[in-house]
Amino acid sequence: MVEGGEERRFRFRAGRVPLPAGVGRDRVAMSFLKRFSPPAEGVRHQQPHTEAVLGGRALGSGTLYIAESRLSWFDNSGLGFSLDYPTISLHAVSRDLTAYPWEHLYVMVNAKFEEEEPKEDPMAEGEEEEDDSDDDVEPIAEFRFVPSDKSALETMFSAMCECQALHPDPEDEDSDNDYEGDEYDVEAHAASPA
Repeated sequence: MVEGGEERRFRFRAGRVPLPAGVGRDRVAMSFLKRFSPPAEGVRHQQPHTEAVLGGRALGSGTLYIAESRLSWFDNSGLGFSLDYPTISLHAVSRDLTAYPWEHLYVMVNAKFEEEEPKEDPMAEGEEEEDDSDDDVEPIAEFRFVPSDKSALETMFSAMCECQALHPDPEDEDSDNDYEGDEYDVEAHAASPA
């Protein structure tokens, strides 16, 4: 528990790039929403009436499917998306209402779902272009799944832990011991002296 009594629980994969500061989230590419069938097998939890939010933009209300094969969300018209577990670098139950106005399941994904606005920076005459390439930085997207029934958050989190454990990170040597669904208290570890 942290100050104010709010609880923070995290599940993460080691070896992933943290969310870079200042990542723009002004525009969302909606083209990734597709019409296909929800998972029928291996569904560990199904949560109806769940709002999906990508990078601060609401995608609508629908049903979240936490299946052994992938995490999927579909709106009421049948449009949806799926996230493969190896691309999910972190998931957490967020109850911090100062960070986001509703309690939710937070999911950080190592993939790009957002449009980037072209950067036009005219160079002065005689100036050479520097290579400030971020080629080695993985793209990051933040999803928030806000269920209408807040009591379902713990069940959603547990199902995510179980399913993600079925998909160890091939780049992580310690992935077999990747917390196995246990909680990791970030504040307690951050507060302890190094």
